[in-house]
Amino acid sequence: MTPTVQSAAPASPARADRPARPANLAELRELIGRESERLTPRLRAAARYALDHPNEVALNPVATLARTSKVAAATFIRLAQSLGCEGYSDLQRLFREPLQHAGKPSFPERIRHFGGEQTLDNPDDPAQVLQAFSQANMVSLEHLRADAASLPLQAAIELIEQAPLVHVVGLRRSYAVAAYLAYALNRVGCPTVQINGLGGSINEQASIAGAGHLLIAVSFPPYAGDTLQVCQQLSRRGVKRLALTNSIFSPIAQGADLVLEVNDAELLGFRSLCAAMSLAQTLAMGVAFSKRGKQRLGAGETFETGLEDIDC
Repeated sequence: MTPTVQSAAPASPARADRPARPANLAELRELIGRESERLTPRLRAAARYALDHPNEVALNPVATLARTSKVAAATFIRLAQSLGCEGYSDLQRLFREPLQHAGKPSFPERIRHFGGEQTLDNPDDPAQVLQAFSQANMVSLEHLRADAASLPLQAAIELIEQAPLVHVVGLRRSYAVAAYLAYALNRVGCPTVQINGLGGSINEQASIAGAGHLLIAVSFPPYAGDTLQVCQQLSRRGVKRLALTNSIFSPIAQGADLVLEVNDAELLGFRSLCAAMSLAQTLAMGVAFSKRGKQRLGAGETFETGLEDIDC
């Protein structure tokens, strides 16, 4: 009698190929940034939605998240497993932890949309427009304040300080932030040039950057094509990059040495720049304090009095 041969069960994906489970939400964001190119388009869409709507992930079951995101529940489960978690519930714990240490916020505050989008009932009333923009700016700054501890600010300041020359590029509606940052860094004694593309000379302006220099790229949706072009051009030349953008999935974040995520609210297509500008001011002030801290201050001089001449 011929013995029955049982068919082998389908092999499950090798666990050795999975990354270690992140210990917290900050590590998860870093892991997604490193693994983004390995993820499928559907998994990237799920990851992008999760990072843009952390409170929804923290407070909702996967079926609810699937309905609001228009991404299949199975995709979120596969995303969790591909990031070292056992499943969606395990991934959800990483998003819930920050809420547990947030000083008991009210329920509306916890479920408020991450982007802070505002509406405008009567755009013909300038006073209402101002009120709506003010509210959008406040929401943006509240999010920046809440995320401040998780931003790699010290590492960004060190990148700027170590560069013999800093290049700043930000076009279209990011231009104001880039222009201010270039001005402020020069004021605090950090040699900086702005790549502004005047006269169609953006390639020529970028060509002076060399290995060891630092490019600070500022861009938000819809991303300026010339900014991405400069990033790619200088990456090939060994120029380090610090990206100020809205997400680790931003095209200027891909291949960057460091990413600072900042989200400004929008009102009828106008993006608030308050949070991005505050981040730029923080970088400039951080460089100023670091430089002055390494210098010997005069008798009775404090950091505050020592910075009065900067005028930023």
